[in-house]
Amino acid sequence: MSFLENLRSAFKGGASERVPIARAFQSPWGWAYESGGARLPFDYRGAVRHAYLANPVAQRAVRIVAEGVGSAPLFSTHEAAAALVRRTSAGQGLLETLAAQMLLHGNGFVQVARDGAGLPVELFALRPERISVVPGADGWPAAYRYKLGDRTLELPVEDEDGWPSVIHLKSFHPADDHYGAGCLSAAEQAVAVHNAASEWNRSLLENAARPSGALVYEGGEAMGLTTEQFERLKRELEAAYQGGGNAGRPMLLEGGLKWQSLSLSPADMDFAELKAAAARDIALAFGVPPMLLGLPGDATYSNYREANRALWRLTLLPLAGKILEGLQEGLEPWFPGLDLAIDLDRVAALAEDREKLWAQVTAATFLSDEEKRAMLGLKQGDAK
Repeated sequence: MSFLENLRSAFKGGASERVPIARAFQSPWGWAYESGGARLPFDYRGAVRHAYLANPVAQRAVRIVAEGVGSAPLFSTHEAAAALVRRTSAGQGLLETLAAQMLLHGNGFVQVARDGAGLPVELFALRPERISVVPGADGWPAAYRYKLGDRTLELPVEDEDGWPSVIHLKSFHPADDHYGAGCLSAAEQAVAVHNAASEWNRSLLENAARPSGALVYEGGEAMGLTTEQFERLKRELEAAYQGGGNAGRPMLLEGGLKWQSLSLSPADMDFAELKAAAARDIALAFGVPPMLLGLPGDATYSNYREANRALWRLTLLPLAGKILEGLQEGLEPWFPGLDLAIDLDRVAALAEDREKLWAQVTAATFLSDEEKRAMLGLKQGDAK
């Protein structure tokens, strides 16, 4: 049975019937908390605005991972397929865009554009928040609905000839059959804390990092300022003494008023540790060692080289492998025997590890050349 026949059998039924799966939309960014809960439902667009567009730690963490995956050297058995993956579409690098979408949203949707001969000529990464899965009678995806404003376009999983139209990549979600879970939902609270601490510090800075003081009225217990006097005093303070341009300006007080300076303790004013803790949580959610983000007080890794190696081993390679395996499966009907992978021998951060492996394999005299090539991940005839 050919690959296309297997594909048709999988989606259209064959000798064995697929088990039904849930048809309900249970996306990780759509959970509704109980009415008495303190948290609001997760809003993906708002979270992207607050995190990637407004938070320097979250944006830098996503860019480190996405740009690392996008710039990783590729190994492919079909150069035409590798060229499709490396090619930009609408000004976007495919791998970099998909890596960012997988981190933020948890899903990546790639539309396969073909020419008149039916060959793929472009891979375009669709905006995942505009895509919804259209399940079939058994719950398995039958199509993908792309909605932008009032316009809706339905893209089939495969066309009438059985060729894939959309490649769906997703992270693991233990409670959803159709959608993956992104890292942004886990980092949302840490982003909110970090942004709130930054806003607090900015407000303190605008007020000379401390409340200036208080006006105390000494006219006696039986006397007090009238409403008109209080409003006039407040307007004069706002007009003549508020803002950076009036810093240090002397104050002229009328009878019965006394200026009492106030200040906060260092423990009350110090939000640096709070911001650093939130920043480490953000880095943890996106899988970036805090040292690479320049966070103070983090000594998990002894040096940047070790942290960079951990980034590749624990974050970049698994994410790149998931994306490339999904693209490989979707493109294999046009490129039989396609193999897409990261060329580990050309990753500078892993050069020391590969050098040790090569030395160990070379020293194993009891192994044949074919066995050594297999241990190094090389196939017979590969030119390395």
